[in-house]
Amino acid sequence: MNISIGCDHAGFDYKEKMKAYFQSKGFQVQDHGTYSTDSTDYPDYAHPVAADVEHGRSSFGILICGSGNGVCMTANKHNNVRAALCWLEEIAELARLHNDANVVCLPARFIPYEQAEKIADKFLNTAFEGGRHSRRVEKMSCN
Repeated sequence: MNISIGCDHAGFDYKEKMKAYFQSKGFQVQDHGTYSTDSTDYPDYAHPVAADVEHGRSSFGILICGSGNGVCMTANKHNNVRAALCWLEEIAELARLHNDANVVCLPARFIPYEQAEKIADKFLNTAFEGGRHSRRVEKMSCN
């Protein structure tokens, strides 16, 4: 499975660990930066990750910033991207099961790395439930 990952300076350390973790599990990981802890602008990294998902180059995206909100808002500007801000495994699971989310957004300043890894793992390994939820997901787009 191909995934894309990106972050701002607040998420850099988490991104580096998470990239290595998922590569060790056999995922192909496209890293869109940032590549240091130097202050940077989260949209510069959220847009390329969301574009990969939007255009089918990646099955899923992982975005990390301080609160998770900035990357989430940015990613959701893209067609067919359903980015979910997740701070618990249960929220990640429901985002996949019920909302067919395809980008998980993580708040690095508010959860420990171990929790972020578990959230992303749960997200990537949970299938969309479909059924009545499909009808709802189809109504999300403004297009």
